[in-house]
Amino acid sequence: QVQLVETGGGLVQAGGSLRLSCVVSGLTFSTFAMGWFRQGPGKEREFVSTISWSGGITDAADSVKGRFTISRDNAKNTVYLQMNSLKSEDTAVYYCAAVHASYKTIATTASEYTYWGQGTQVTVSS
Repeated sequence: QVQLVETGGGLVQAGGSLRLSCVVSGLTFSTFAMGWFRQGPGKEREFVSTISWSGGITDAADSVKGRFTISRDNAKNTVYLQMNSLKSEDTAVYYCAAVHASYKTIATTASEYTYWGQGTQVTVSS
């Protein structure tokens, strides 16, 4: 009964900030790399950011570097995505995903992930 539940989405004005959370249950969270993906209207799912099991290694898409920060709290089984300086093009459904660290230290492709959340809508008005 693995579950990944995203929260924190909503409507925000351009230039604003939002923090997404993904609470994971049913697996040993600290042994999994985590990632965030998004899918905007009329677009394919795209990579946003990823973080290693310990939090020591991260990567992010060029479109969000300098604006978004991924982090995790293994004691709370939670991965976060802090989104600053939001733009209208950030509007999308945001998904969190998990893959065991024995397979991938970090991962930037959706097909590399094993578990997925249902997503949370982020809408940036302009």
